[in-house]
Amino acid sequence: MICRRIVVRGRVQGVGFRYSARTAATRLGVAGQARNRDDGSVEVVIEGSAASVDAMLEWLAGGPPGARVDTIEVFELTPIGASGFVIAE
Repeated sequence: MICRRIVVRGRVQGVGFRYSARTAATRLGVAGQARNRDDGSVEVVIEGSAASVDAMLEWLAGGPPGARVDTIEVFELTPIGASGFVIAE
């Protein structure tokens, strides 16, 4: 089990990014959360198997249709045993 915090920059707010991330996370079997940040980026925390987290990172690098991902920053965190995926406010 691994955990990562990802900051996604580009045109990622107002395009359904967080909701699409929840759908992708559920499909890929990762837990976590997504939230908009005040600087226009989206922060995502994901936890799961290394293969699932890698697949989710690949999805985040492209995002949903209508989004434009310019950069992603990935930070390693200690897993906490999260379950489900939520949209944080």
